Amino acid sequence: MGISLGYNQYGKAECRMVHVDRSTPVHAITDVTVTSQLIGDFADTHLTGDNSKVIATDTQKNTVYALARQFGVGSPEEFALRTARYFVDGFEQVTGARQEVLLHSWERIVTSTGGPHDHAFAKGSAETRTTVVTKDGADEVVLSGLTDLTVLKSTGSEFHGFPAVPFTSLVETDDRILATAVTARWRYIGTEVDWDKSFSSIRQILLDRFAETHSLSLQQTLYTMGEAALEAHPELAEIRFSMPNKHHFLVDLSKWDLDNPNEVWHVADRPYGLIEASIIRDDAPAAGSAWDGVKGFI
Repeated sequence: MGISLGYNQYGKAECRMVHVDRSTPVHAITDVTVTSQLIGDFADTHLTGDNSKVIATDTQKNTVYALARQFGVGSPEEFALRTARYFVDGFEQVTGARQEVLLHSWERIVTSTGGPHDHAFAKGSAETRTTVVTKDGADEVVLSGLTDLTVLKSTGSEFHGFPAVPFTSLVETDDRILATAVTARWRYIGTEVDWDKSFSSIRQILLDRFAETHSLSLQQTLYTMGEAALEAHPELAEIRFSMPNKHHFLVDLSKWDLDNPNEVWHVADRPYGLIEASIIRDDAPAAGSAWDGVKGFI
């Protein structure tokens, strides 16, 4: 029976970095978490402990900082591509790279006396912009997206018509709260993209469709959101969603002779329904290994 080394990659995970753009008196901050992983001719370190070809993980961390100092950060996609190209194009033993960048939200403080402050910020929402760049030789694939975009509709949502199989207890409803925390990632065709403009447009489309779709199920809403994004953006090959159903249950107040016309709700954080799906363009190019290691997606 033969034994051999299979697919492998290595790198420095979760390098936290804040970059301050001081090019004008009005500062801008970019708060990111970067994970750098390299793929290539690294069998010797596994098989014999020979590290002569290993770009140390600490070196990868320092490279992230150095590239930010030399070129700034820019969009997460731009920074991930720059880092991947640095390693793959610069070292013969590195044939591929996987660079993940999470962009954390900050908002400029607006003071009551002076308006937007030049260099003071408040932590934004939990929503995070995400990017994963996979580079295999000359081939480059960009996944962009967001996590923890929490949204809620107080009406305009129904759920009924499901089969009453054994152990069914859920009551059908034609008026419920629909709430979820959207995690979405989309795969681009090519890399000649205005990353910030594309991200902002797709995010707005997702919000529009969530708000405007009269929902008969979270699945229907999810598909409508993804379909609209693909229709508006031909540069997208596919979009994938992971959306928990943040359940709100109407409180029964009849014990105290009170009615409850869909006004008072109990929020249950677990267990919860979890809806996941991908919406794919028919002629989309193959994804290759772009989705490998991306957690939370089918």
